[in-house]
Amino acid sequence: MQFASDNAGPAHPAILDALAWANDGHQRAYGSESAMERVRDRIREIFEAPSAEVHLVATGTAANSLILGCMARPWDAIFCSEHAHIEHDEGNAPEFYTGGAKLSLVPAPDGRMSATDLERVIGAPGARSFHNAQPGPVSVTQVTETGSVYALDQVRAIGDLARARGQKVHMDGARFANAMAALSCTPAEMTWKAGVDALSFGGTKNGCLGVEAAVFFDPALAQDFALRRKRGGHLFSKHRFLSAQMEAYLADDLWRDLAARANAACAQLVAGLERHAEVEIVWPTEANLVFVTLPRATCRRLIEGGADFYVMDGDPMQGDPKARLTARLVCDWSLGEARVAQFLSLLG
Repeated sequence: MQFASDNAGPAHPAILDALAWANDGHQRAYGSESAMERVRDRIREIFEAPSAEVHLVATGTAANSLILGCMARPWDAIFCSEHAHIEHDEGNAPEFYTGGAKLSLVPAPDGRMSATDLERVIGAPGARSFHNAQPGPVSVTQVTETGSVYALDQVRAIGDLARARGQKVHMDGARFANAMAALSCTPAEMTWKAGVDALSFGGTKNGCLGVEAAVFFDPALAQDFALRRKRGGHLFSKHRFLSAQMEAYLADDLWRDLAARANAACAQLVAGLERHAEVEIVWPTEANLVFVTLPRATCRRLIEGGADFYVMDGDPMQGDPKARLTARLVCDWSLGEARVAQFLSLLG
């Protein structure tokens, strides 16, 4: 009963088979292998973006930070939700790879920042002098770190605001496939058609061993990505093992299927949690992760029964058994109905 993270889940067998195939013989290095061309063409096809620039890296932090390094100047502010992954979970990598750009946080009560709050934080046009960080790119996390999903009109409102202000939009799509499954939309509708200029397209959390795509819908922004990737130590010499994963991930819509499985498991989990009076769901749950509060005694019972999940604000094994703790539960593609039902049975 593993609910700690979708990073903790296994790679899909098709991904592992692709790696074995890629390991046969010799292929050119550093992204010049033929599979990379196929991956680039397939991503362009999926996103209806024939001129998109596509590069691969192994981690989401690398994808986000290198993309933002291309989009932001050292004296810029990067605007993001107060809950954004780039703020809380990337060890100042965006600031490092941009040469010092400042993250400017926008209130987001349910994980989603609104265009209205974003505009307020950016300030009036021309209001920032040389004493201030200049208006730089906007970064949107989709799925958000609280488990909510930006509706298409919310993304468009942010994109419209950024475009009117001469700013660019980056989307952190570590769980992009889960958001698509939740919205039943096309990749293009959730990205460039809504005003997104560059995307971190995640595979690692959704059945890959470790691969993310940096997708630039505005090719001009990618001009120095290859240089930044090399200088930052994120260019694999045996790049074919990244390409093999992404090619298998995109084949036969595997990426969509795996996300749908994870979302379905989470929907089953939420339905069961809602039936227990002692459990309170903190934020809207619209994809594959849910936050709850529950008594420490309940946390302890679940853990002793074999469940693994992240407790955010205290030791679940020590302290007042009635004290309420906050827990995050994440469903990955492999979880399945039986394990969710087993977890729910522990609640009584």
